[in-house]
Amino acid sequence: MAKTNYQTIDEYHQAFNGETLARMQTIRKIIHEVVPDAVECISYQIPCFKYHGYMIYYCAFPKHISLSHPYSDAFWEHFKADLQGYKTSKSVIQIPTDKPLPEALIRKIITFRKKENEEKREKNK
Repeated sequence: MAKTNYQTIDEYHQAFNGETLARMQTIRKIIHEVVPDAVECISYQIPCFKYHGYMIYYCAFPKHISLSHPYSDAFWEHFKADLQGYKTSKSVIQIPTDKPLPEALIRKIITFRKKENEEKREKNK
């Protein structure tokens, strides 16, 4: 992908079409359903959602969509079984484009991240 200067998630989405665009729109919709107060922004030139701090990022590649954040140890432990079969790193979960979008799993991930950010906010008060 060429160097860009996206200002909004809509601008980022305009660089894609077809199934990739549909998948990103579904992820965006799920985020807003689970966290209606999430604030959209672009960070590192990819879609980002904030809710009491950074909550989750996503971006598209030819063979996968990545959900990213520097996930906590508690996150990895909680989702250990759910994420078997997915390629992961310390901060990224790759969702292959040749398999159905795991909407229920994405909803669980967003719900978990929302709770983590709420707990972090309460702890820092």
